[in-house]
This record gives sequence, C-alpha cells and structure tokens, in this order.
Amino acid sequence: MPNFKSVGDLNTDRKFQSTPNEIPIGIKTPLTLGTTSDGIFAMHFTLANQIQDNFRNLLLTNHGERLGFYDYGANLRPLTTELAAESFESEVSSRIARAITKYMPYISLQTFEYQIDNSQNQNTAKLRLRIIYNVPALNIQNKGIELTFYLAG
Repeated sequence: MPNFKSVGDLNTDRKFQSTPNEIPIGIKTPLTLGTTSDGIFAMHFTLANQIQDNFRNLLLTNHGERLGFYDYGANLRPLTTELAAESFESEVSSRIARAITKYMPYISLQTFEYQIDNSQNQNTAKLRLRIIYNVPALNIQNKGIELTFYLAG
C-alpha cells in the first residue's frame, strides 16, 4: 500500500490561515522578495507604514517621472542645484506642501529641516531633509521621514 504522508500541505494547515492583522495593504518599495506571509513581494500590513512608504515615494518623485501624472511628486531634485539661493528652504517646503495638498491631503506637515554635509568629501555633499508629519484621521502622530540627496560640486 502506498504512503501519502509527505505529498504536500493541506490548505487547512495553520500556516495558510490569516488573521485580520495579517492582511497585506500594499507592496513595500523598493521591491524585495516576500516571505510566506507576504507572497511574491514584501508587503505592508499597517496603514501607518503604507502611508509612510507612499509619502516617501511622493517626495522622491520628480515631475514627468510618473506616466500619466506629469505633475505627480514634489519635484525636489531640480532644487539641489540651488542650495545657495536665499529662497531654497521656502521653495522646498512649498513644493512639498503643494504635492501633499494635491495627492495626500490627509497628511498634516509639522516640521521641515535640512542639513548640508560635505565633511567627508569637498567635491560631493549630502543634503539631508527631515520631515515630521501627522495623519490626524488615523491618530498617527510625529512620524518622520529622512531623505538624502547626493550633490556633486
């Protein structure tokens, strides 16, 4: 008589059962391979993490990079050549506010600060932007995103 004990897993096994807390909300970026609970790609399981990922993508996208949405994004990269301008800080904050108002109006900006670091190499500098935000509808408070741009001098 043949033995069928190890021919596969039943879909009633515990590893195939998902609880409401394990329902994936969206794909993590940058794309990475997922685990058994994720599927093919790594996924977000909380709204806070998905919003943070979407916000980061909005900030890093420049106009013209998103097919079908020319004005999607904060369009910050072109400003990296204008660091010496007096209006740099106000222009960055206004571009971020415009992008949020149009594409993620549920986000409330709290603070914005930037730092330029060229201590390791005089020909290349790092521009670090740090943004603190809230999502009042979900009671998400003081979440932060830090972005780094590399500038060649």
